[in-house]
Amino acid sequence: MIAVDWGTSSFRAYRLDTDGHVLEQRHATAGLLTCGGRFEAVLAQHLEGWNDRVVVMAGMIGSRNGWHEVPYVESPAGAIEIAAGMRAFEAGALPGRRLFIAPGLCHRPDAGQPEVMRGEETQIVGLADVLAGDAPHVVCLPGTHSKWVTVERGRVVAWRTAMTGEVYALLRKHSLLAALMPADAQQDADDEAAFARGLAASEGDGGLTHHLFGVRTRGLFGSLSPEQAPAFLSGLLIGHELRGLRPPHASAVHLVGSSGLVHRYQRALSARGVSTRCHDETLAARGMFHLARAAGFS
Repeated sequence: MIAVDWGTSSFRAYRLDTDGHVLEQRHATAGLLTCGGRFEAVLAQHLEGWNDRVVVMAGMIGSRNGWHEVPYVESPAGAIEIAAGMRAFEAGALPGRRLFIAPGLCHRPDAGQPEVMRGEETQIVGLADVLAGDAPHVVCLPGTHSKWVTVERGRVVAWRTAMTGEVYALLRKHSLLAALMPADAQQDADDEAAFARGLAASEGDGGLTHHLFGVRTRGLFGSLSPEQAPAFLSGLLIGHELRGLRPPHASAVHLVGSSGLVHRYQRALSARGVSTRCHDETLAARGMFHLARAAGFS
């Protein structure tokens, strides 16, 4: 089968063997923002030469702005409940293919704000073997919108989201702070010392908005160089995320995401005495394979 992780900015396709192992993969900047609604044509283009009949998709492709909106499944939910919520359809440009989109999850507690996820649920399903047992597990999925998820007996029961990555990008490129940093954000170094200083600053009094102004004043008075400022800002924002969302009982956390970002969270958690286990983003493909099995069409 083929698994497709199709988000707002990126497209990742994986061709899997009968045991769910990745045989080939393809990446493209063909997310929802760039493909202009040409979902069928884009998918056909990027699957050319792969003749597998079953194609399972997950991520923002199933959102209101995606190809077909698939309603959220209410948590608590595991592979069985998520698989039952998948939508099946066909496409003229992909004759002979069986297309499915995973639904995503929602959490609406009696008190507090509602939560949603699309795509991350497949990564958690991909961790099924690791998250077995009766003890609760904490999974952190860093990114544009970081998720802190509690999993019990293989089912997602609750989570909270922080817009850490999006806030970082806005401040780094479009705020007063950006003027104190190098123009090319793509060249930012992962300065571990500056990152650690940002983490430490997040523990002080005054709150996030006060601490953000400190990025500017440190730059003005020479204690933070332009090259150090991006890593300091990252440490500051991640530190505040951990203060607000890391479950206090969590002595161990599973981290899922890109290696660079996961490494930063690993350092931040280690500084707080929390052990971590890291997993890469290909878990989404493994999770979609499990969903296909649960639905009986792999």
